[in-house]
Amino acid sequence: MDQRDRLILALSALANAEREAREALQDAIAGGVFSPEMRAALADRSGSAVGEEDMEAARAFLPPEKSNLRLDT
Repeated sequence: MDQRDRLILALSALANAEREAREALQDAIAGGVFSPEMRAALADRSGSAVGEEDMEAARAFLPPEKSNLRLDT
């Protein structure tokens, strides 16, 4: 397994973990686990588990002819 394969597996695992965390959070909110204050605090948090640094690292593995591809987070 080369570095590119490892990166693909890691990014896939990261995306799956983020999706599972989001689903668990939605279930907890729907189940009334959080107080209104906690829901408001959670709503103020934005962002993705994959940051710009992660995307730059992913772009570094792309061949030069594909380095201008947009990798959406």
